[in-house]
Amino acid sequence: MTSPGELERTLRAELRGEVDFGAAARALTTMDASNYRRVPAGVVAPRDAGDVAAALRICADAGVPVVPRGGGTSIAGQATGVGVVLDLTRHMNAVVSVDPAARTAVVQPGLVLDRLRDAVRPYGLLFGPDPSTHARCTLGGMIGNNACGAHSVAWGTTADNVTELAVTAYGGSSYRLGTGWAGAPEGLRELVAGNLAVLRTGLADGFSRRISGYGGLDALLPERGVGVARAFCGSEGTLGVVTEAVVRLVEAPRAPVLAVLGYADESAAADAAAGLLGAGPLTVEGMARDLVPGAAAAGLPRGDAWLFVETRDEAAARSLVRGADAVDSLLVTDPAGQRALWRIREDAAGTATRTPDGGMAWPGWEDCAVPPARLGAYLREFRALLAAHGLRGTPYGHFGEGCVHVRIDFDLVSPAGIARFRSFSGELADLVVSHGGSLSGEHGDGQARAELLPRMYGPEVIALFGAYKDVWDPAGGMNPGMLVRPARLDENLRFAVLPPGGGDLSDGVARCVGVAKCRTTEVGGPGVMCPSYRVTGEERHSTRGRARLLHEMLAGEVVTDGWRSREVAEALDLCLSCKGCRSDCPVGVDMAAYKAEFLHHHWSGRIRPPAHYLLGGLPRLLRTVALLRAATPLNAAARLLPPPGLTRDRPLPPLAHTPFTRWWRSRTEASSASPAFEARVRAEPGFGKGRGGESRPQGPEATAVTLWPDTFTEYLSPHTGQAAVRVLEAAGLEVTVPRGNVCCGLTYVSTGRLDRARTVLRRTLTHLEGAPDRPGDAPDRPGDAPDRPVVVLEPSCAAALRTDLPALLPDDPRAHRLAAAVRTFAEALEQYAPHWRPPRLDRPVVGQTHCHQHAVLGDDADRRLRERAGLTGELSGGCCGLAGNFGFEPGHHAVSVACAREQLLPSLDAAAAARPAILADGFSCRTQIAQLSPYRAHHLAELLADGLREKGPAHTP
Repeated sequence: MTSPGELERTLRAELRGEVDFGAAARALTTMDASNYRRVPAGVVAPRDAGDVAAALRICADAGVPVVPRGGGTSIAGQATGVGVVLDLTRHMNAVVSVDPAARTAVVQPGLVLDRLRDAVRPYGLLFGPDPSTHARCTLGGMIGNNACGAHSVAWGTTADNVTELAVTAYGGSSYRLGTGWAGAPEGLRELVAGNLAVLRTGLADGFSRRISGYGGLDALLPERGVGVARAFCGSEGTLGVVTEAVVRLVEAPRAPVLAVLGYADESAAADAAAGLLGAGPLTVEGMARDLVPGAAAAGLPRGDAWLFVETRDEAAARSLVRGADAVDSLLVTDPAGQRALWRIREDAAGTATRTPDGGMAWPGWEDCAVPPARLGAYLREFRALLAAHGLRGTPYGHFGEGCVHVRIDFDLVSPAGIARFRSFSGELADLVVSHGGSLSGEHGDGQARAELLPRMYGPEVIALFGAYKDVWDPAGGMNPGMLVRPARLDENLRFAVLPPGGGDLSDGVARCVGVAKCRTTEVGGPGVMCPSYRVTGEERHSTRGRARLLHEMLAGEVVTDGWRSREVAEALDLCLSCKGCRSDCPVGVDMAAYKAEFLHHHWSGRIRPPAHYLLGGLPRLLRTVALLRAATPLNAAARLLPPPGLTRDRPLPPLAHTPFTRWWRSRTEASSASPAFEARVRAEPGFGKGRGGESRPQGPEATAVTLWPDTFTEYLSPHTGQAAVRVLEAAGLEVTVPRGNVCCGLTYVSTGRLDRARTVLRRTLTHLEGAPDRPGDAPDRPGDAPDRPVVVLEPSCAAALRTDLPALLPDDPRAHRLAAAVRTFAEALEQYAPHWRPPRLDRPVVGQTHCHQHAVLGDDADRRLRERAGLTGELSGGCCGLAGNFGFEPGHHAVSVACAREQLLPSLDAAAAARPAILADGFSCRTQIAQLSPYRAHHLAELLADGLREKGPAHTP
């Protein structure tokens, strides 16, 4: 066999696309969304079909296997492989043409499904199959797995919607497949002619979800039209590489209606599903209460399980509801309402990865299917089988076609757990077969189920599968170990290479199951993840890609230099630490925390980059500047020459001349010394006013809140703190501010200086225990009582106190008390001044929800406060791109600006004519807006304080 070095040189010489046999490229493709891991020799990103043919010829000459790869979202292991991985997403990702009259499109294999949808939507058309991964799965992957999705009841599988395929086989031969024998490989017609009886008795049973094995071979029967292209679908990359496809489009329903039907339990819903098919629905999806968050369930009809049934129009929906034996029902015609409900169903794919107690559930038996009439009985026996093995999983899925998704809490690490995984798999296969079902109903068998195919098919069919593979791939170079002559289902498990007791990082990266929600490029909505991937489009800059690199770093096989890894450092360099993955990732991967830990180890014992000292040590640096009263000369110096180690592409924000706590001390000291001053302060509009403007008690009878002087408010934006004081006091709250040096440790965490962060946080906790807030005050213990919340104006600092603090000091009870006491500005007003009415601003609002607020804190209280103040409209999702220190570090400016230009800046321009209020609670967000646009953004406290000044408190009519 040719050496990897020689193979790489040959491929580079003959291909126009990228060839990468480096550690990072290999590490990024060791896994897909399954439980399996295989290490490739290298990765090739072909430019076109000519490159694909050349790569397959060169690899065949060298005796090196090939596996084609799309979005890498396969859940059975078929997108992993040894040898060469063909990444078809980088260049071969176009919609070649659309023919609206013929209702067809020509597509390349690396095209993401949603991009095809976007292209044909103007013609009123769509591609029928719609897996829940539609924002990142590719057409080539859908063809390889014969993917289906929610609408297969109406529009069938991918095989039902493919008319022609251009395919290149191992060795470089090319074929054009359609209907009939023209273009088929030599020997295929003879194979079919010699096995007609096997095809008719072993495969042609009419079950639409029989995806397992080469289950579409019956399409080659003469009475079925010799559908060679159709038969190729579902071959999981084991026969050849699709380089182009002609797909059939369908007319999009003009006004679909969603009926949600409630049932007493899951089995009742499953029993009812088959009876609804006669009404011609577009979808019949099922799920039970244990996959629905409590708040979401409140919007569903009564019941403990539901069927989501879509119809073409309202009349059909009403007729279906009348005929359904449901406990309760809900009919939704509004598209926005439908999207909200469908999101509940689509989110089940993420919810199912967690057990009720927070444990992980894994793929492997994700999509078995049985005839719909058998579904209720099958689910009852399936639940019993889980219980018998001491396993847990929550089924949901395409009940109208009997296809069930489930993730199960297998122990895939210990020998006993793996043995149980194997024995359960065999018994479940037997159960599925006993109900006339298919081991795979839409995602393929891969390595997870191929070993068990003889339980589903007789020996003659299995022999036919082998012969079919050999017609296409006699050398066995295409994706070996899948479908035919498969690997064992308990081999190549991805957890086996991780070190035992690897700690939080090991557990975290293992949690990434590879569903690739982080690879979406869809614009709009509240989501954040993953801003750097959305800009670069490179796998290594996705949350999944970074998790894969960390996984391989811990494994030590591909990435061999551990914490000093250059590959991991480069991938994490463009991570903005936005924490969007913490909430948007279905399994809660927290790449910001993993980055901090990596940087902590990576730079241990070494001189760090200057930015780590300048920006990471920002609280200490700015405190020194304030003590020296040197803000004016430092601002002048920064304008002339930026500090070394920071980007020269953006100016530093100016330091305030008077820090917030200095203003606070002068205010409180003057108040204590001068009755006239106190009277003047109390005469300010809205001071001490509650609902309707009535006076509220101050002093000992008022609820006391501690206003946290975060670094940004303290030294860069003290007017924000001053505005917050005005509003909180207007709401009748007594404000105290810690004296001295307190810090949340955020900048130290974000630069990976975790030991320093712990020291700073311990000092802060000790200071809070012993330092008075105001002259004459008792020591402040912020977490001791619910009437002393800590109000944090900067969302990133609030998130650090709420999550990073207890994680860094898990054994310090003071850390947990402080974390529990943290409130955002809006939360404090809502919880501790519930009867106060803010001034009515009555104007539209645009701006940015801070990434950490979205991911950690939540913004429900902010939304309610904005509504009460008459601020209408939605804030932008995504990320502003400045992200604290990120936007000031060398090499980050282009990515930082691109993030802002994706959603934030366009939303400001689009709303400019309405002269909206521009809201951004994060200092980074406000800075980015000021530096990249003509607009100025404000903290919510500033808007409300201005309203108090202009209008005074609101009054009850």
